[in-house]
Amino acid sequence: MAKKNFASMDSLKSVEIVINEANSALENKKRTILESPLSEVVAGALGVGVGGAGSFAALFFGGKVVGLSAAGITSALAAAGKLVGGGMAAGVGVIAAPIVILGGGGVLLASHLKKKKLTEAKDRLLKLAVEKQHAIAVALKQEVDASKERADYLNGLNILLQGAIKDLQADIAK
Repeated sequence: MAKKNFASMDSLKSVEIVINEANSALENKKRTILESPLSEVVAGALGVGVGGAGSFAALFFGGKVVGLSAAGITSALAAAGKLVGGGMAAGVGVIAAPIVILGGGGVLLASHLKKKKLTEAKDRLLKLAVEKQHAIAVALKQEVDASKERADYLNGLNILLQGAIKDLQADIAK
């Protein structure tokens, strides 16, 4: 699988910062690269829980001797082992299986939800970046009498936004 440009929510913060800076530039027509906290960047652009509880209960109540004493545990393990035609050693596998299965399922579910949230964030930021890039392009055309610093600032933001858009589109397509 190809490497993602933005593999986590934290990695998207750089896109949010550029979008926010573009917003500041659009709101304040006197803002230049000198006032920007991104001046160097802009200038550079220019140049297991449930499974464990179930197994604990199986250990506690499963055998002939109820409790967590040595006799209770060995009795529970032997009883669980009989379910698969084995003894106490097989019982360890029977009792551990829910932890492994539910824990693995929990990890898969959490991973899926995290990936879905990341994809939604990328979609949202892509739309914002496209909007801001378009607005910056319009501002460049309208502000023909702007100072060189202002024009450089807007051009730098335009380049940064184009890069963010390209990277976000590539991630979403993967």
